[in-house]
Amino acid sequence: MSTVEQLIIIGSGPAGHTAAIYAARAMLEPLMFEGFLAGGVAAGGQLTTTTEVENFPGFPDGVDGTMLMNLMRQQSINSWTRIETKTIEKVDLTSRPFKVYAQGEDTPRLAQSIIIATGATAKRLGLPGEDMFRQRGVSACAVCDGALPIYRNKHLIVIWAGDAAAEEATHLTKFATKVSMLVRRDSMRASKVMQQRVLDNPKIEMLWNTEWLEIIGSDHGMTWLKIINNQTNETTTLEAGGLFYAVGHKPNTAFLDGQLELDEAGYIVTKDNMSTKTTVEGVFAAGDVQDKKYRQAITSAWTGCMAALEVEHWLQGQAH
Repeated sequence: MSTVEQLIIIGSGPAGHTAAIYAARAMLEPLMFEGFLAGGVAAGGQLTTTTEVENFPGFPDGVDGTMLMNLMRQQSINSWTRIETKTIEKVDLTSRPFKVYAQGEDTPRLAQSIIIATGATAKRLGLPGEDMFRQRGVSACAVCDGALPIYRNKHLIVIWAGDAAAEEATHLTKFATKVSMLVRRDSMRASKVMQQRVLDNPKIEMLWNTEWLEIIGSDHGMTWLKIINNQTNETTTLEAGGLFYAVGHKPNTAFLDGQLELDEAGYIVTKDNMSTKTTVEGVFAAGDVQDKKYRQAITSAWTGCMAALEVEHWLQGQAH
C-alpha cells in the first residue's frame, strides 16, 4: 500500500517553496512536485522568466529571477523537503487520503493534505519577435519590471484597454519619457475612473483603432513596434524601448477538473483574504493560482506561509 504523505505541495514558485520551508520546520515532511515545464515555464515559476528582480527584500542590489528561485529551492531542500521534478496531471479530491497523479505514473500518490501553488501564466499575443525580445524589451508585468534600467527614460508601449492596462500605463509614467497605449477600438474597456486617470495623464498617449504586428530590435533589445491602423490600414513603426502586455493571466488550474470552486477567471476561491482554505477541507491554495490582484513574489511567499501554518493547524485537529 502506498505511503500516505502528511502534505503534498503542487508547484514550486515563491508560494510553494515558502510553504515547504514552513511545513518542513513543522515536521510535516512535505513532498513537493515542482513541475516539469508546467504552464510552459521551468520549475520555479514565472520568476525564472525574469532577468532582474529589484523589489524582493534582502537583495539591495537586485537578484536574477532564476537565481532567486534556485536559492529558495535549496532552502527547501535544506529544510528536508523532498522535491520531485514531475508535473501533476490530475488529482482526486473526492475522499481522503487525496490522490495525486504525477505525469507518467499510474499509481497515485496519497496525501492527508495538499497545498496547490501552481501559479498563473501570463497570456501572450504570439507576435513575431515576442520570444526573441522577452525580458529584453517585452514584459507582462510593469510593477515587476518597469523600474529596471533598460526601461528608464524611454518610450514604452502598453497593449490592451482594461483596468490592468490603465494601471500598468500609469505606473510606467514614473520611469518612461512617454507611454503609448494601443487600443484596438475607439474606446477603452476600463472603468470610468481608470479611463479618466489615463486620459488626464500628460505622459500617456492613446493610439485608438491600433493593432500590433511585429516586434523589431537588435542584439541589444527591442527598438521598434510595427503597428497598423485598422480603420485606414496604414502601417507604421513606433520607436520604443519596451512593450508591456496587459492581456491578463491564465491560472494553472485545469488539472483540478472542477473539483474546487473557481471564480469566473479560473482562479481558486479561498475562504477569505486571510485564509488559504479552499472549498474542499484539507486542500489549500497559495500564490498566484488564487491571487489575481497583487501577483508579486512577496505576496505569493506570504500566502505560502499562511498555507503551511493552516495545514499544520488543520492536521493537528485531525489527530484529535
